[in-house]
Amino acid sequence: MRNIAWMLLVFVAAVVAATFLGSNDALVSLYYGHWRLDLSLNLFLLVVAAAVVAAFLVLRTADSLWSLPGRARAWRELKRERAAQAALREAMTEALAARYARAQRAAERALALQADTAALREDTGFSVLAHGLLASAAHRLQDRKGRDEAVQTALSLARSQQLSGSAVDGLLLQCAEWAVEDRQAEEAQRLLAELPPGVARRTQALRLRLQLARQMRQPLQALQVARLLAKHQGFSAAAAQSLLRSLALDALDQAFDVDQLQRTWQQLDAADRQDPWVVARAASRAARLGEAGTGRFWLQQAWERLGKFEPEGRAALALALVDCAPGAGSEWLPRLEVAMGQHGHEPALVAAAAMVFADRQLWGKARRLLEQTASAVALPSSVRRQSLRCLAGMAREEGQEDRALAYDQRAAAID
Repeated sequence: MRNIAWMLLVFVAAVVAATFLGSNDALVSLYYGHWRLDLSLNLFLLVVAAAVVAAFLVLRTADSLWSLPGRARAWRELKRERAAQAALREAMTEALAARYARAQRAAERALALQADTAALREDTGFSVLAHGLLASAAHRLQDRKGRDEAVQTALSLARSQQLSGSAVDGLLLQCAEWAVEDRQAEEAQRLLAELPPGVARRTQALRLRLQLARQMRQPLQALQVARLLAKHQGFSAAAAQSLLRSLALDALDQAFDVDQLQRTWQQLDAADRQDPWVVARAASRAARLGEAGTGRFWLQQAWERLGKFEPEGRAALALALVDCAPGAGSEWLPRLEVAMGQHGHEPALVAAAAMVFADRQLWGKARRLLEQTASAVALPSSVRRQSLRCLAGMAREEGQEDRALAYDQRAAAID
């Protein structure tokens, strides 16, 4: 298309020249001393045009020669700038590839080239990024001193030049992550406290708070942070449920008296208090602290929804009831009858019913269930051992010492 346009222009110029110059009979006379030169006007115009073009080319050539040193300097400057940018990209690539020594050398080379390049000397963003990569590589190489120096330099540059908040926030988050990895709890808390409120609610900041709370053995605080992460979809639904349950169980296990256990129970979320594993752990913990009645009260609230739980959840509640069986009232008998009618094939429910019936001295109902419990290898060893001891006690009350001794031997043989 371009060639066609040029051809059209040439044709137009030829037509114009033929039209206006073809019948031009004028002369141009040039005098110098006693010399006279006569030229046709057409030739004179062509000579003038050629002279103008020649003068323009000469001036352009002279200007190019005159500006050659400056253009050479600019070319060398551009070459150094491109080399610095390439070194910075190389540092990022090597860091992602876990070649931290190479990343450190590339970042140092980028900083050296920046110092030798006028166009980059005032580029604070380049310096901050290079020092950040240098600090990250030093951290992975266990160079704590070099890491801290690089980070402080990057933070000072970012704050002095008032860069965008993302630079400072990113450095603080990175430092907090390193402090958590090094188990420096106080330093990590200080760094996280410096974050603006908006940044503190980001997923990465919440993850760091969760790790820190778990390191400091603060399950209730970790539970609150984990709920926020689950709300922000920081975990999958299954992972969030598992994590929340694990943290709630840890919080209950750290209660060393009944009052502390009840406070922890009240601080749990309503959804946690409906989780069968959490209810079972709270009831078992209460029983171990000598408050089986409190444990049975918590179990009673979950027992009404027994059929809605998975078999594993029902087993957890039933085993917790085994721990809380001493002192169980008669109100538990119809509940157990209904549960046995619906899920009588589940060994844990059989064990729970056996212990409650035995505690109520309903020997006729308890004997067969205790025998089933003692033979159920799927149950924990402690439950099977407890059922055998109950059978041994019943045999002694009936005067069958040999049978009681056999039960005791079976209980002692269970690992």
